[in-house]
Amino acid sequence: MNIKEYISSGIVQSYVLGQADAAERAEFEALCAQYPELVAERKAFEEALEKFALQHAVVPPQQVKDGFLEVIQHPSINQSKVITMEQTSNAPVRKSSGALRFFAAASVVLLIAAAWFAYSFYNQANDLKEHNQDLQSRLDSSENTLNKIIDEQKLIKDPNVTVVNMVGSSAAPQSSANVFWDTASASVFLMVKNMPRLPSDQQYQLWALIDGKPASLGVFDSLQNNVILKMDNTKKADAFAITIEKKGGNPSPTLEKMQSSGRTKAPL
Repeated sequence: MNIKEYISSGIVQSYVLGQADAAERAEFEALCAQYPELVAERKAFEEALEKFALQHAVVPPQQVKDGFLEVIQHPSINQSKVITMEQTSNAPVRKSSGALRFFAAASVVLLIAAAWFAYSFYNQANDLKEHNQDLQSRLDSSENTLNKIIDEQKLIKDPNVTVVNMVGSSAAPQSSANVFWDTASASVFLMVKNMPRLPSDQQYQLWALIDGKPASLGVFDSLQNNVILKMDNTKKADAFAITIEKKGGNPSPTLEKMQSSGRTKAPL
């Protein structure tokens, strides 16, 4: 059973308000033993009713209160209790116990109904708020993705930019990345395509092979794929490589932990 759909059907409110039939009540009570979230929802609605009742309670006039208590304490009295109210004429105003019961019952029903509607509107408002937040999050994510695509296209179309496709090594055949190297400004950008997350004490390190010697271009964490990172500049490079190093990087690469590499096609 999808308990969330069951809760959203309104069965909790029907059960607490006494509107559920015998079969529905039996099913509800059986499911309460299985699903703690159903019990929590029932308690939340009961507390909402109680809170609403306390906040909107109306203190009756003392003579009405006394008469109502008299009816409750002496239900066998057939004679109607006479309650003296303010007179607008010489005729006395009388309220029978039946009328009192009717008005009391009607007040309770109205109070419960008002509380149920307040609770429902509260939940709907929260659902709408969460839905709007989810839509905003999706919009922000889409906007970020679009900006990344635009940035990548700018780099690719720049005539001064050399794109180096870095393929996985034998130790990490699935690893891949692209280096965008601006040979005019010496700027280096790295787009991670598939780099697993590392332990907190390790980082990836980008290297440029210059005249047969490796030069560090900085370290990075692979927290998200297809993110363009600005690395250190280099005016020359025969190839690029990525290794796994300790956090903060090393002065020389750990070759047995090489993840990916690629040669440049730019003139030296």
